[in-house]
Amino acid sequence: MRYTPHTPADQERMLRAIGLESIDELYRHIPASLRQRARIELPEGLTELAVRRRMAELAAKNATASDWSFFLGGGIYHHFIPSAVDSVISRSEFSTSYTPYQPEVSQGTLQALFEYQTLICQLTGMEVSNAGVYDGASAAAEAVLMSRRIQPASRRRVLMSRALHPQYRAVISTYLRNLDDVQVDEVPFDATGATDAEHLTRRLNDQSMCVIVGYPNFFGVIEDLAPIQAGCSRAGAQLITVTTEPLALALVKPPGAWGADIAVGEGQSLGVAMTLGGPAYGFFACQKKFVRNIPGRLVGETVDTEGRRGFVLTLATREQHIRREKATSNICTSQTLCVLASTVFMSLLGKTGLRRLAEVNVARAHDAYSRLIQKAGLQACFTGPFFNEFVLRSDGLDGLLGRCASEKIVPGVALRQWYPELKDGLLVCVTEMNEREEIERLVRTVAG
Repeated sequence: MRYTPHTPADQERMLRAIGLESIDELYRHIPASLRQRARIELPEGLTELAVRRRMAELAAKNATASDWSFFLGGGIYHHFIPSAVDSVISRSEFSTSYTPYQPEVSQGTLQALFEYQTLICQLTGMEVSNAGVYDGASAAAEAVLMSRRIQPASRRRVLMSRALHPQYRAVISTYLRNLDDVQVDEVPFDATGATDAEHLTRRLNDQSMCVIVGYPNFFGVIEDLAPIQAGCSRAGAQLITVTTEPLALALVKPPGAWGADIAVGEGQSLGVAMTLGGPAYGFFACQKKFVRNIPGRLVGETVDTEGRRGFVLTLATREQHIRREKATSNICTSQTLCVLASTVFMSLLGKTGLRRLAEVNVARAHDAYSRLIQKAGLQACFTGPFFNEFVLRSDGLDGLLGRCASEKIVPGVALRQWYPELKDGLLVCVTEMNEREEIERLVRTVAG
């Protein structure tokens, strides 16, 4: 983006055009005390070389995955990204793309989005996918709003699992805060770390709008969706699954096979860099009968007047396309570049490659889990099956975190900030990026 500052002569001409002598005179209606408080004391400018050095000093203060051993999960995952991904998305026609309003000049972008939708449908087992939304948390909130549009006014009770990512729960609550007709009830988790299905079943009734659970959930536990879906079917509620680690869907039974109505999640682990927590994108899929209520955009395949294959925006129900009150969503920003990265990533690995990668994650995570319990003295927190992250307990969690930090190891996410009942709990994630030697070093450091 070009930066062209105004010269003193430019400023003088503009002031003269509006009959003023100075910029201070332009703001004379603002009290002097407020003008003084708003004054910014900027230092003198630096040379480009000095700026580069200063920025490098600041960047060096970050704990990056290239310098530290990362066992972080909880929504952002450290996976290997083939160089071909960056090579493709760096092409100018992709890196500058935005909403493809004109199909005749956007066929490449539209086809990429179409292929992405197909891959998400295959991954989730659902019938329809949109072209991506802002992130996983807003996708979860949009799913609840979509259920509100579909269900009758007599059904306005949302049952939300406490084992769902706490930040996702917070975003959902924020979305629904000013909707007087919607009630959000939290469903506890049991000793396995999964949603308490019996408790949930007792609370389902003819006022229930939807049930929203993590799959896998925030603790890494793979939920058994059979009893939850059965309860939803009996009560007439919709089942919404939320997946923060979609690589798991290459190995576990997909939400669509369980009979989920809507399946959403965060797509970062599929070829998008961690980049200090974002940007990434949210994926959104559902049953075909609900397609008219899906937020965002949907790309479809068609033919032109000469019968040649082409792609268009088949459904675009955002407020910038139609009247605001008729829109299904008002904040579905374009995440096309991140979506494209995932499309390239999934295409490169294919079905077999994704499954193999998922198997490596499971094997290494379970190996680390056993070693941390048997050799480092940590205790298992839950008994449920898990994918590549799990929760362990430590009687001296602060000391553990301190020892690891001194060795440049981030051992996981402390859960006490969200779960007071798990004040000694640590959420550990192991991916293909954590080699056996790195796991052994973690175990030695934790053991002290």
